[in-house]
Amino acid sequence: MPAAPYNGLILDFGGVLTTRMRTNGEAFERSEGLPPGAYFHALDEHPEGVEVYAALEVGEATQDDWNVTIGRLLGIDPTNLMGRALAALRPEGLIVDAAQRAREAGVKVALLSNSFGLRPYNPYEALGMGEDRFDAYILSEREGVRKPAPLIYQRALEKLDLRAEECVFVDDHVKNLPPAEALGIRTIHHTTDPAATAAALESLLANRTTT
Repeated sequence: MPAAPYNGLILDFGGVLTTRMRTNGEAFERSEGLPPGAYFHALDEHPEGVEVYAALEVGEATQDDWNVTIGRLLGIDPTNLMGRALAALRPEGLIVDAAQRAREAGVKVALLSNSFGLRPYNPYEALGMGEDRFDAYILSEREGVRKPAPLIYQRALEKLDLRAEECVFVDDHVKNLPPAEALGIRTIHHTTDPAATAAALESLLANRTTT
C-alpha cells in the first residue's frame, strides 16, 4: 500500500544532510595525530566530555566551553576545536538534492539538529545550510531541549504548522525515531546508504505529486 501524501520533511543535520559523522571523526583523529577512537571516547564515554556535549546541545554551555574541555581531554589545542573537529564533514548531495526537490514541489522542509553550537564556528552556515534554505529551523540549543525528547519534535511541527501525520522525519540514530513515531510522524532510518534514503524520499514525493 503506498504511503499517504506528505507535506512536511524534517531532516537531521549531522549524518543525514551531511556525510557520516563517524567518518568525519576518524579523519579528525588522523589530522590531529590522535590514537584511533580517542575522540569518540572523549565525546561518548568520558564523563566530562559527555556532560559538556549535553550542556552545549541545550544551550547551557558555549562552544568555547566544549572546545576547552574536549581539548584538555585530548591534550590538543582548543582553538576553534569544533571547526577543526568538523572540518571533514561535507553535504550529502543525494539527500540535499532530494530535500530541495521536495521543497520545490511544495513540501515544507525543516532542519532539526542537536546543536554543535553556532559561535565561533557555525557548521550549518559553513556547509551552506543556513536558515534561508529551510522553511523551519530547529536547533536544540535555541529550544533548550534535545532529541530524543518528544518536545523538540512538537516544536518542529509547530514551526512547520503541520500535523504529525503530514510529516516525515529522517535521522541516522535509531533512538531518535520512536518519540517522533509516537506523535504520528512517519520516520526513515538513514543508514550508510544515502541513495536508499533519497529513493525513499523520492517515492514519497512521487506519490504526493500524483494524488
